[in-house]
Formats: sequence, structure tokens, C-alpha cells
Amino acid sequence: MTPFTFQAPANILFEAGASRKIAERVKDYGARHVLLVTDKGVRGAGLTGNAEAALAAAGIALTIFEDVVADPPSHVIETAAELCRSQGVDLVLSIGGGSALDTAKLVAYLAKTPDRLDDIYGVGLAKGERLPLLLVPTTAGTGSEVTPIAIVTTPTTEKKGVVSPRLIPDWAILDPELTLGLPAHVTAATGIDAMVHAIEAYTSRIKKNPMSDQLALKALDLLSRNIRTVCTDGKNLEARSQMLLGSMLAGMAFANAPVAAVHALAYPIGAIFHVPHGLSNALVMPHVLAFNRPAAEALYAELADVVKPGHQARSAAEAAGVFIEEIVALCRDCQVPDTLAAVGIAEKDLPKLAEDAMKQTRLLVNNPRELDYQQTFEIYRSALLGRGAAA
Repeated sequence: MTPFTFQAPANILFEAGASRKIAERVKDYGARHVLLVTDKGVRGAGLTGNAEAALAAAGIALTIFEDVVADPPSHVIETAAELCRSQGVDLVLSIGGGSALDTAKLVAYLAKTPDRLDDIYGVGLAKGERLPLLLVPTTAGTGSEVTPIAIVTTPTTEKKGVVSPRLIPDWAILDPELTLGLPAHVTAATGIDAMVHAIEAYTSRIKKNPMSDQLALKALDLLSRNIRTVCTDGKNLEARSQMLLGSMLAGMAFANAPVAAVHALAYPIGAIFHVPHGLSNALVMPHVLAFNRPAAEALYAELADVVKPGHQARSAAEAAGVFIEEIVALCRDCQVPDTLAAVGIAEKDLPKLAEDAMKQTRLLVNNPRELDYQQTFEIYRSALLGRGAAA
């Protein structure tokens, strides 16, 4: 038997309308002053309204930080942490997408410890205490509400991760009603992101384990069966609920069996060209899957049974092909752009992308197949042209 560790939040609330119950959870910690970490778009759409009203009715003071931006830069996180300290906040709440949730994790930590952000990049370096932390996702994508990971964009546009059990929240609160207003293109990109989490967790080279496997399989099942529906019928609460559940399960899977080359190659796209993270993943995913196929064929064959039940493949090799074809079809049906050129990337940009991707050693070590610079460059080139990467 292969030994493994598994970590997850102590508390999860999954319920339509759950955001109305946030004040009850806050009271459990005796908190009297809450920092709400969000962004202007989420707050402007009214998605924080129920929580704000519930906290006001409970007599709990509220400070709002709504300056989160996509791929949060380090200076935004440090500004929010300073606000948290200066206001005497005793609990951090975040309502938003992955960038807001990641920001909140680090704010809750930095506001409680003397550590500097620059000192905790990497795995297991954040060892201090943090403020109580409640996370409420508004997208079915990142799974950040259940992971020990926060991603930061440094002043040099490099994406770095802080990975520590200290970042796992006290409560993950999932309210599918908050995802009903997501535009189709955001729904598609975030849903594909969640699918990548499940796929990469299932094929992770180092920490793959029986619990993450089961979570990844169930997540991929829920996501692949519902993503087309939510992209065409965004008000379908049941489909939205299944997507949000699938995203959370995928988050728990990859929190314990980490993601790999898809994310490593996606990060520079987001950091340099400000392409949303889910779309960055979707653009490189088919090409990374094709590259990994020789090393992951048996696992891809197992995943084919999930995304294309009843397929007629007669061998593992055929089934692996069915799996990749179905993933590509899902992206196409959800109208996800299929070339790097579609987001403004040109041939001249590829060397820098490949160079930065190779810095993501924390992720690349998990990939089923080792990658060097030239192979990474060729994957990007395939993604630029919109054709499959050579195995």
C-alpha cells in the first residue's frame, strides 16, 4: 500500500441560499469585526448583498476590501492585509472568484503573523497562525474554497504559489444561487478549469492517492455532464449546483494530488497577457493531454468511461483517444477559443512563455511525462496553431 496524507476543510456548507447564513457562522467565532474581501464586479452584481445584510442585522462591524483583481498582484494582497491589521479585524470573509478567495487566504494569514509575503512562497513555509477564514465561491471553477493554495502575481509577472495547510479555510460555504448570473464565456472557462483540476489530480505523478482519485472521478462526472447545460441555460439551478459541487470535489482532489503541466503552461499566459486563468488552461489543455498520452494512456482510458460512458473503444489506446476527443468537443461546444492567437499571442511570444513555464517546477514535477524547454515551446506552438501536439 502506498502511504498518503489527505487534508480538507473541517466544515463545508452546500445549500442554495447558504450566503444568507454567513452571520451564524461568524458568530461561532465570536467575531465582532469582519473584513469582506471581494471585487467590484462581484459586489456590483449584488452577490455580497445577502451576507452584508445578515452581518448588519447581527450587529457585526464590516470593513470591505473590493479592490481584488484577476491574478492578484502581491501589492494588492499586501494592501488588503494592512487594512485588515489597521482596522482590528478578527475574521476574514471572502465572496468571489478564485482571485478573491486566494487573496483572502493570504490576508487572513499575513494579518496575524509577522511573516512577509516574499518569505512564504513555496510549500510549507507559512507555519504561523491566521484569523478565522470563511470562503464563498461565486464561480464553479477554481475550487479555492477547499485548497491550501494561493496564487500570487509577482512584480516581475511571475506566478508564485503559497502552499500551506494554514490556508485551508474554517468554512467553505457553497451557494449555487451566487453562480446563476455568470456569463456563458465565464461559465465555460471556469468549468473547464475545474475539469483540468480533476484530470490532473487523477494523473498526478507523485501524490496520486485513492481518496483524490475518487473525488476526481466524481468531479469529472458532474462537470462533464453539466457544463454544456450551464453554458446554454445559465438559470438552471440544478445544473449550476452540480457544477459547483464538482468544482469543490475537484478542488479537494488537486489539493492532495497536485496539478501539473496544464497549469504550469497556463500560468505565464495569464500573468503576461492577462488571459483569465480558466481560459488559459483551456487553450493549452488539449495539447498537454496529447503530449502526456504516452505516459498516461491507461489513466486516460479510465477517464474516457467517465466523460463518454458507453464508448466503443476496443483498447486502452483507443479509449485514451476517445477521452481527449471528448474533452476537445466539450471545449468546442462551450465556445471556448481554441488557439493562442485568438487571445493575442504571437509566435514571437512563445520563447518567453516557455521560459516562464519551465520555472513552475512545483507543478511540473507532478506531470506524468517530463518536459524540457523545447517540448514546452512545441506545445505552445501547437496551441498557437490550433493543432494537436506531437507525442
